[in-house]
Amino acid sequence: MNTTLKQYINGEWCEAANRKTWDVINPATEEVVATVPFGNDEDCKLAIEAAESGIKSWSKTNAFERGAILKKASALMHQRLEEFARLTVMESGKPLMEAIGEWRVAANYFEWYAEEGKRNGGTVLTANRNNKRMSVIHQPMGVIGAITAWNFPAYNPARCWSAALGAGCSVVAKASEYTPITAMLMVQCLHEAGLPKGVMNLVNGDAASIGNEMLNNKLVRKISFTGSTRVGKILMDGASKTNKRLSLELGGNAPVIVFPDVDVKKIAEESVIAKLRNAGQVCIAPQRYIVHEKMADQFLDFAAAKMKSIKIGFGLDAGVEMGPMINSNQRANLERLVSSAVSAGAEVITGGARGENQKGYFYQPTLVKNKSIENPLFKNEIFGPVMPVIAFASTEEAIQLANATEYGLASYVWTNDLKTSIHVSEQIEFGLVGINEWYPQAFEAPFGGWKQSGLGYESGREGLLEYTEKKLISIGGV
Repeated sequence: MNTTLKQYINGEWCEAANRKTWDVINPATEEVVATVPFGNDEDCKLAIEAAESGIKSWSKTNAFERGAILKKASALMHQRLEEFARLTVMESGKPLMEAIGEWRVAANYFEWYAEEGKRNGGTVLTANRNNKRMSVIHQPMGVIGAITAWNFPAYNPARCWSAALGAGCSVVAKASEYTPITAMLMVQCLHEAGLPKGVMNLVNGDAASIGNEMLNNKLVRKISFTGSTRVGKILMDGASKTNKRLSLELGGNAPVIVFPDVDVKKIAEESVIAKLRNAGQVCIAPQRYIVHEKMADQFLDFAAAKMKSIKIGFGLDAGVEMGPMINSNQRANLERLVSSAVSAGAEVITGGARGENQKGYFYQPTLVKNKSIENPLFKNEIFGPVMPVIAFASTEEAIQLANATEYGLASYVWTNDLKTSIHVSEQIEFGLVGINEWYPQAFEAPFGGWKQSGLGYESGREGLLEYTEKKLISIGGV
């Protein structure tokens, strides 16, 4: 194992100040993958001080020079794609092809923001007086705290880090303790690409301690967080103490509305593949399948047959289509959710139990027939390989069912009718709408949730502007 699997503070790889460590567990085998530092607020404070020092020069570095470093880091990631992906599989459990795809997208983010940073220009305004000139410029916000989740250990950090660095900010990052290796590999590429000391810092350790330091430390201008709505609310409460900016990508409960004018077999089988990506542990995962009553039974039959064919196991084994859940707690939470759903009247069509593997945190792909919006599988974020289906009779009923949630991240509509697609997409209350597609996101397009699903935007030009301050320069007496 690479000896640089450590924290990274002020351009140096280091152990935790308290000398504690953490065993990274392979969720498919329950074996130790690596032992890494496990620090706390003391490490975070050192990293913040380094970032404050690093930004003094980085924020004034020409955007073309910053971009060259980010593009070099991107190239290194592309060169080591499969090597890195294998390590990501070992700590996250996802199939190899999913990990390769994730690393490819992560690398592309650094290239995108290397270029977008060059286009971070302002605006010349038309003044209301002839002797006045006004312009608006965008300047780096400052030190950014970045807390990212375990479900996409390459994509989540890359989306945040690349935008912040491209905007001229410095970063103090905390990746999930369940998947820290991927973040360390990404930092290695930035280090080798020539990123100056202090500009990028990575700590690993106690989430509450590190998060509190980011919240309370006045040097941190903003926190970007990917995770649960519960923790997002804690951050919102804490941010008021220092008037800290926040970007929050929180929970989701994505509806999938399937109209009767589509190929039911094709969509049912595709639905299973989309649902089981990363074992359902995806913030924008399709969750509540709202299928027209004319085809609901057929949809269930085709989906059940597809689910039974899915090969689950260790992501590096040949032919594996779905891996385990990240840890025993996540699986136990899912088991309780399914049990409560059945008690409330839902019917398990297939699955509904742990996998047959003797080791690992596996849960069977599970199809559930649901009849009530009060059912726990309709109301709660699932975050696992469970696919509930409920029928609808009319378009307006489908819209009402889709909107019957406190979340508003992703949504999906399947229809071949143009008028229906326009009407429904404009009436449902979600930040992302995929019409006849399962991946309504891209590094060049804004990504953000409505309602309880978050604040701010990532990706696209909007993602860059999230890390800048806007300054009006007004000149009189010209």
